[in-house]
Amino acid sequence: MKEIRTDDFFYNLPEDRIAQFPLAERDQSKLLLFKEGKIQHRQFFDLPHLLPTNSCLFFNDTKVIPARIQFVKETGAAIEVFLLNPVDKKMPLAMAMQARESAEWECMIGNLKRWTKGTTLTLVRNEVTLRANVIDHAKGLVRFEWTPGIISFAEIVSLTGSTPLPPYLKRQAEVSDSKRYQTVYSRFEGAVAAPTAGLHFTEEVMANLKKKDIEVDFLTLHVSAGTFAPIKSKNALEHPMHSEQVVVHRTTLEKLTGSDRPNIAVGTTAMRTLESLYWYGVKLLKGGSHDFIIAQDDPYQHDLATLPARREALAMVLNKLTGDQIVGSTSIYIVPGYQFRVCDGLITNFHQPGSTLMLLVAAFVGDHWKDIYDGALLSGYRFLSYGDSSLLLPG
Repeated sequence: MKEIRTDDFFYNLPEDRIAQFPLAERDQSKLLLFKEGKIQHRQFFDLPHLLPTNSCLFFNDTKVIPARIQFVKETGAAIEVFLLNPVDKKMPLAMAMQARESAEWECMIGNLKRWTKGTTLTLVRNEVTLRANVIDHAKGLVRFEWTPGIISFAEIVSLTGSTPLPPYLKRQAEVSDSKRYQTVYSRFEGAVAAPTAGLHFTEEVMANLKKKDIEVDFLTLHVSAGTFAPIKSKNALEHPMHSEQVVVHRTTLEKLTGSDRPNIAVGTTAMRTLESLYWYGVKLLKGGSHDFIIAQDDPYQHDLATLPARREALAMVLNKLTGDQIVGSTSIYIVPGYQFRVCDGLITNFHQPGSTLMLLVAAFVGDHWKDIYDGALLSGYRFLSYGDSSLLLPG
């Protein structure tokens, strides 16, 4: 591939179609069903009846952390510290959140010029004191220390931080966002943005999946702030894709290799994780690095005629696994022209014009994305993180 014009994946999204708040009930959102080239308009609670028979849904069980921490200097200057990643990127994020006494993180820092090296920022909540020192301005590295030290970093962040709403929600986070900007099945802390396709699921919908003999499984991709980074280049292929940590359990790999059920990704993050597993298997089969690290152009470096079948590649990953889970990272960039190897269906919200997520949807459904988005706009759908949903079954 030489060029993909970013402008070809823009559409007109009026401001009033961006959902600023979630619906009162999660599963009352609209659901656009795209199946074999045709569009239907349903409600999300219909989902269990619309899925392919005997399919398996893969959910991203990452948990959003209150990543925005506001400090105020003695001079009155406000400094916001937005948590991105722990300095030790090889450590599972859920484990990094259990640190005691101190932690070092890469951060985005608002009003950085007002924070001189050697100046300690302090924040007190109840009987807990959090102190922060910038140790590298250029890299945004911050060292946090707190008392009492027996409290985990997860508890510290819960006490001192606020929900990191997407930048296009032009409002401050409210108390209700701490619950609603979180899936009901979230488990492992580390994301700074929600896997929003999952926000529509309720305990009742999950129970109805079971009644319909729909298999469910969980994997983890800790969504980073890079998910909101706009494509600034005219050629979308020149966009530097962000890296995100992934964790996959042995049981998931066994499920993927043990049956031919249709695999439905709940969200673009689950899709990117599943597809990344395939390319890791390809690396192992071709004698490449044994580290689970997928670069953005890895899928485009192979002769398609020589690529292994889904099960063969995933079996290589399973055979490589020595413990109960594998931890890695992916920067996979799924754009039109990509051939999907693992995923047969996708549940996802409606994405920003010209974004990497828009390109992923276009890669999955082809030019039908225009009809899907036009249909959603004409039918009054709500867009982006707190908006409505779609079930895409292009096969």
